[in-house]
Amino acid sequence: MKSFVVVLLAVLLPGLAAGQGEIVAWGANSCGQCIVPVPNNGFVAVAGGLRHSLGLKFGGTIVAWGINNFGQCDVPEPNIDFTKVAAGSGHSLGLKFDGTIVAWGDNDSGECDVPEPNAGFVAVAAGGLWYLEGGFGHSLGLRSDGTIVAWGANYNGQCNVPEPNTDFEKIAAGATHSLGLKSDGTIVAWGWNYQGQLDVPAPNADFEAIAAGAGHSLGLKSDGTIVAWGFNDWGQCDLPEPNTDFYKIAAGDLHNLGLRSDGTIVAWGYNGIGSCDVPEPNAHFVAVAAGGDHSLGVYDPTGVRIEEPWEPDPGQDHQRTPTVRVINYPNPFNPQTTISFSLGRSEWAKIGVYDLGGRLLSVLADRTYDAGHHTIVWYGNDAMGRVLPSGSYVVRLETESAVETQKVSLIR
Repeated sequence: MKSFVVVLLAVLLPGLAAGQGEIVAWGANSCGQCIVPVPNNGFVAVAGGLRHSLGLKFGGTIVAWGINNFGQCDVPEPNIDFTKVAAGSGHSLGLKFDGTIVAWGDNDSGECDVPEPNAGFVAVAAGGLWYLEGGFGHSLGLRSDGTIVAWGANYNGQCNVPEPNTDFEKIAAGATHSLGLKSDGTIVAWGWNYQGQLDVPAPNADFEAIAAGAGHSLGLKSDGTIVAWGFNDWGQCDLPEPNTDFYKIAAGDLHNLGLRSDGTIVAWGYNGIGSCDVPEPNAHFVAVAAGGDHSLGVYDPTGVRIEEPWEPDPGQDHQRTPTVRVINYPNPFNPQTTISFSLGRSEWAKIGVYDLGGRLLSVLADRTYDAGHHTIVWYGNDAMGRVLPSGSYVVRLETESAVETQKVSLIR
């Protein structure tokens, strides 16, 4: 008999406000996929597999829980420097700061055999048959040059990326199909089309995010509306009204989640195990993920989004490419380092320095900058001017259009 549970824990790491970065989980819990390990805080991203879950901590470590029959919860060492996570039916993926992908769990179809060269990746996605725990998973990796690499199960062509394999910005993996979002805002779909999950509705334009479920697909438009197509026996393509103000989406087996800009989550589709029953208080969420029959949300009462919605300047002939870049030199450094960042347009920018536990140590900038290149020197001090010890820190650049992070090392 399947069970379901709602989990909200509040064991804190030092320096974190109550509730900051907690994961809230609800829906099916037959394998503990909703029992978030303690300490449940400091999370910035989540991913839901068939019966397991992943959480990414601010400092770059991954926490995994739920079913572990294929080792999908055994995060390989060294468990450091991760920036993104993805969960498939029986395997897991983690993207490192250096652009390499780490894969673990079920590998019956080669879904953990990352093709060489394993370098230059900026995003990952994991798929697989949601009703089978192993043997049919596939993986996607997006390179910084806009090309997609696909590997694993290919029985339905889900790894045959259509030509031209260029100009992709985002990727999503479903049960037996895959999606890619182009820089011009169009969606490319490939794989099995037995329920129309590849038939992107017209006009295929102005999309800024994608998600893939078992037999359906989602696209988020730049105006905050969601488009859904494919298998709809459980209403997973029936968008709730008002269909407005969304900035993140997630697709599970037969249900979906949409995160609004006010921090509330909207859920729809199959709800036989409570995967659409968002717990109260439904507020202050900054990230969402959908698994087989369970749902996950990152809760942060500070209200800081993990990723701001992308909004083009009115009347500007824009390109849908990242608008910010941040680097520092030297790295490692002592006693100071120069933080360089570039903006594609005039906009507000905030630069903060955090420890690996997610605690804000210093704000180096918080104002509007002109488009172009800028530099700021950090002397390794906190906001009170106190000298920080040797160690690793995270520089976070937040603008109106994007968020970028850079890990830095201070050596005294």
